Amino acid sequence: MSERETESTAPVSTQKNDSKESRLYYYRIRFRRVGQEYTVSSPLADLGRDDQVIVKTDHGLEPAMIVGRSAGDTGGGEKRGVSYSVGRRATREEEEKYTRLPVLEQEAQESCLGQIKSLHLPMHLVRVERYFNGSKIIFYFTADSRVDFRELVKKLVQEFRTRVEMRQIGVRHEAQMIGGLGACGRELCCTSFLKQFDSVSIKMAKTQDLPLNPAKISGVCNRLLCCLTYEYDSYRTMKKGMPRIGRSLRFEDAVYRVVRLMPLQGSLLTIGEDGEERILSEEEWRAAKPLQKPRQKQKGKKNPRKPQKKRGRQEKSTGTVEKKKK
Repeated sequence: MSERETESTAPVSTQKNDSKESRLYYYRIRFRRVGQEYTVSSPLADLGRDDQVIVKTDHGLEPAMIVGRSAGDTGGGEKRGVSYSVGRRATREEEEKYTRLPVLEQEAQESCLGQIKSLHLPMHLVRVERYFNGSKIIFYFTADSRVDFRELVKKLVQEFRTRVEMRQIGVRHEAQMIGGLGACGRELCCTSFLKQFDSVSIKMAKTQDLPLNPAKISGVCNRLLCCLTYEYDSYRTMKKGMPRIGRSLRFEDAVYRVVRLMPLQGSLLTIGEDGEERILSEEEWRAAKPLQKPRQKQKGKKNPRKPQKKRGRQEKSTGTVEKKKK
């Protein structure tokens, strides 16, 4: 091979290697055996389930466990939104330390429970998280009101010789940390993938024609189900062009009153003048003529009277005159 041929082929091979190194692969990870899953990017293509890796976080390096490939990852190198990035595989020493981490967290939780009991603090400890490098321990708890835990923090700092943080959480975050199964039979949404809690109202259940029984539309946290927000916008969009409940329609020389909207089918449940129910399809109710409600006279309002002249001063003046005459 000549010198010119070697010079021309060398840059081509380096470009291919650069493209392979810059390609990213996407995985789902968990920092604990039970907890929320996150999407991460990594240049490593051969990561499998239960492989332990080191993840870059805001407070430093943390070990995590591979759950599986991220959905839709074809290995084509396209850029996607991720929560973290995987730096490398965990070493054997890091794996041994990672297996001991839940044991250390359990010991910290038992110690904190004993201190809470001795100090008679009105709080419920939910979970303990310890940083991998041991620089900080976070204690999550619930309480009905504010708790003075300054003495508790002092004792915990003296025992563990590290930074201690106490975080008060609500019942939704408590369910997120403990985990469980919902009424649908699947893992709780807050435990598996929800990053933040959106506001949920009873209006969302009414819009989707769901039963307003609190036992059926509440989760394990005794709050309204988070999944009520998933299809709320779709139901609102579908119901925009449909007649409202109670509206009267004239179709085929008959008058029907709307009783129920069925947006998924695009139809209406109506009642005729004879009391029989009829389902109007989308083509039928769009062809029907809406009838205006007759205006009712407002009851309880009296006719306005003419303002009367005030006679208070005259009566007082006449009264004084009569007294003087007497």
